[in-house]
Amino acid sequence: MKLVKIVLIAVLAFFVSSCLTVEKKKYEFEFTGKSTGTLTITYVNLFSQMDDSLDISEEDFDELIEDYINGTSIEDEFPLATNIKKELYEESGKLNGKVTMDFTSLDAVRLYQFDKKSPICFNVGQTIDGESFESSNGTLGNSDYMNVVFWSGKAKKLEVVTTVDAYDEEDCVSLVKQYRKWK
Repeated sequence: MKLVKIVLIAVLAFFVSSCLTVEKKKYEFEFTGKSTGTLTITYVNLFSQMDDSLDISEEDFDELIEDYINGTSIEDEFPLATNIKKELYEESGKLNGKVTMDFTSLDAVRLYQFDKKSPICFNVGQTIDGESFESSNGTLGNSDYMNVVFWSGKAKKLEVVTTVDAYDEEDCVSLVKQYRKWK
């Protein structure tokens, strides 16, 4: 009986799997104190990937609104952050999202510093979306085995841009049309 439940859950997960994704993420950490500040994450070009050549962009937009904008997915990803604000907006014909949050410790926003004399670090490889490093105002470690960005411990503004998924008009559907109807 337990095996039947597991198989049923696996089949449902396969059919309900989301194809909601984003082209890039921009992280901006701005310090207001030694370990406090504001993180802004900009999600550039939110879109839906085709599911076996089926357009499921309506379902993906509903997921975006229900789970991320009105729901707690961001709060669940950053449980130690406070004052979380979320918004969607259109720019250059693409749907973008922006999340801002305050932090009172580096741990709250997935930064690390061994001690006060050490650099501040961000592990690009630890992100949920399978992100790849694109650029930063810091220094990337050897990406072959250490996908970590380092900044001076005295830095006040840290920036990282990552790529998540490539947008291809044959296999992807922008969510900007659904956003225009929704707003």
